Amino acid sequence: MKRVWLGLLVLLIVAAAFVAAAWPREEFIASASSADQASSEANIARGAYLARAGDCMACHTARGGVPYAGGRALDTPFGRLVAPNITPEPTSGIGNWTADDFWRALHNGKSKDGRLLYPAFPYTNYTKVTRPDADALFAYLRSLPPVRQHNQPHDLAFPYNQQMTLAGWRLLYFRPGVQQPDSKRDARWNRGAYLVEGLGHCSACHSTRNSLGATEGGLGGGLIPMLGWYAPSLTSDAEAGLGNWSEAHIVQLLGTGVAPGASVTGPMAEVVVQSLQHLTNEDLGAMAAYLKSLPAGAPADRTAAPRPSEQTMRAGEKLYGQHCATCHGERGEGKGPYPALSKNRALALAEPVNAIRVVLNGGFAPGTAGNPRPYGMPPFGHVLKDEEVANLVSFLRASWGNAAPPVSSAEVNRYRSVPLD
Repeated sequence: MKRVWLGLLVLLIVAAAFVAAAWPREEFIASASSADQASSEANIARGAYLARAGDCMACHTARGGVPYAGGRALDTPFGRLVAPNITPEPTSGIGNWTADDFWRALHNGKSKDGRLLYPAFPYTNYTKVTRPDADALFAYLRSLPPVRQHNQPHDLAFPYNQQMTLAGWRLLYFRPGVQQPDSKRDARWNRGAYLVEGLGHCSACHSTRNSLGATEGGLGGGLIPMLGWYAPSLTSDAEAGLGNWSEAHIVQLLGTGVAPGASVTGPMAEVVVQSLQHLTNEDLGAMAAYLKSLPAGAPADRTAAPRPSEQTMRAGEKLYGQHCATCHGERGEGKGPYPALSKNRALALAEPVNAIRVVLNGGFAPGTAGNPRPYGMPPFGHVLKDEEVANLVSFLRASWGNAAPPVSSAEVNRYRSVPLD
């Protein structure tokens, strides 16, 4: 028994040594601090644009709250995190921060007092942001009206609430470094890569996450923890891969939330409203060019998808005729603004959660400057039972050229109670 405890002690000492070595590591990697830029109107305006590109307001604003004053909670598998106040208020915000402090937070994931920040703040992406852009962001935040709203504490389970644990996570999964241009690509492609991989932090949703919450697999898609939505793969044409889309259609979808045969909903609708619709067509086009250049992911094996039973198909077809055919057509061909359901990639995703939630809660494209009067789909969760929703979604996923596995009543029930926010 003594040998066991001695062995554990040695392992703890070795682990602590690795973590201790990792703790100051970023200080040696960080770029040399530049002098604070003067808060000129042009620099503040550029910072405001970059804040839109980074979708900062979405997380740092509570529902119905003052922009950037914090308070929005984010539930994770490890507990609840609460976004802080980033207005220039000195006691509860970042009023006492310097441009160097802000740079360290963005680039190294460290607060002004040296505390390690949790990666729900996507510094694993923001580390790619250049120093001039970080300074412009800071100048913009400093120009906001100060709001005195004290930050709520995080509520994390042990050991995730320990800085030592976070240091170990960073040792495994965090590599600070500004995005470096690819000399083999043109300026437009590099701009798109910078926005997608850095400020836009697309991988925060469109990647799978391992058991410790780290992103894996590039932009290959994945379930968004706790939110109950699936962010489709951006590299697989069987999901949301954009290889066979025109750049113009990608720009339209990102900028307005709708495009021929496609619309966004759920968390992506919020991204379009808060962030993407405010970007220039040049930047959206650069993002489109970069996304189209990504290597195609492995095609999904649709031949192995089990087909629903005949009983399920008959029940689903009947429900479709009663509730859906008027708008979507007798054979899912679509009518006018109502999308076609035949060969619809959104229905055949690896995870059925999006289709289930749209049937339960309705589907609403975002209202944007480019789509001011969006068409929506009413919710059916109050009308259909779990088994009926399962039959309907299973029918849709196996009809008119769609080939995806059926869903169960248990899957429907799991998402019926998931909060909409």
